[in-house]
Amino acid sequence: MSHVSSLPPPDFEEASAYPEVAWLRRAAAAADMEALRRYVDGLPPGIDRSFVVRTVAEVPAVEHVLRGLVAAAPDDVFGLTVLGAREVELGWEIRTASRAQNVSREQFAAFHAHLRTAEQLLIRATALDPSCDAAWAERLNTARGLQLGQNEARRRYDRLAKHHPHHFTGQARLLQQLCPKWGGSWEAAHSFARECMLGAPEGALNAGLVAEAHLEHWGDLGSDRERAEYLRERHVHGELVEAAEWSVSHPRFRRDHGWVVVQGTFAALFSLIGDTARAATHFRALGNLASRYPWSYLGEPADAYVRHRNATLAGG
Repeated sequence: MSHVSSLPPPDFEEASAYPEVAWLRRAAAAADMEALRRYVDGLPPGIDRSFVVRTVAEVPAVEHVLRGLVAAAPDDVFGLTVLGAREVELGWEIRTASRAQNVSREQFAAFHAHLRTAEQLLIRATALDPSCDAAWAERLNTARGLQLGQNEARRRYDRLAKHHPHHFTGQARLLQQLCPKWGGSWEAAHSFARECMLGAPEGALNAGLVAEAHLEHWGDLGSDRERAEYLRERHVHGELVEAAEWSVSHPRFRRDHGWVVVQGTFAALFSLIGDTARAATHFRALGNLASRYPWSYLGEPADAYVRHRNATLAGG
């Protein structure tokens, strides 16, 4: 137990897992949009560019330079997409992640205003460039926030998938829409997650959506007893084992952006199930890297991570 107790605390800093994030933040803070544009244009074909757009969109006050950029060049797809993502970010900051019944009327009004502004920017971006993956991925966020419904969300995803059939960010956002809390069903969510796994190359992150669907389902159950019973269902464990072997445990697995979330989701679920051997494999692969999701579903993120990691590694 002494070895376990001496392990370092979880590192939730995204740049620790993905060093390019630190540069992206600095460039955005310095308003060097041309450097950011060159970076995006230089990424290999097939790369999920949403992580760049989301990183820039999270930089405080970046909307001011982006609004000037779009005003000067209304057909700039990069500027439209990043500003649209920033408007989404500003809206969700106001709404928060709370359940709808805990969000005030004033919060919803401001939230929807930002999302409607984002919609106009992103519609223009996808009209100018129908293959712009990051813009379509953001339009999945606006569809959910504006409650445009399952059919519209699926239509947007299909437009994205036409050009990017295994787009992990887009798939993760549609999966959220397919959950009951956003008007979907567990049948639809689990079916889509499996479809994503089977359609993607082995070793890709996409199979991690199977684990995300199970975590969402587990978290939506009303009592500890129901949650425990769910995790005892044989098919749940079997599907998680299969999904891990298709993704983060596969020999072709690469640490693409998002791998920490996927690895952590498997670690959390196997730990909850009591499969300490498999949970330990995922914790060891992480080192001390972590992301707030999935650990926020298990309590205060740092405490939940440490509790499950230490219990797992002490036993395995």
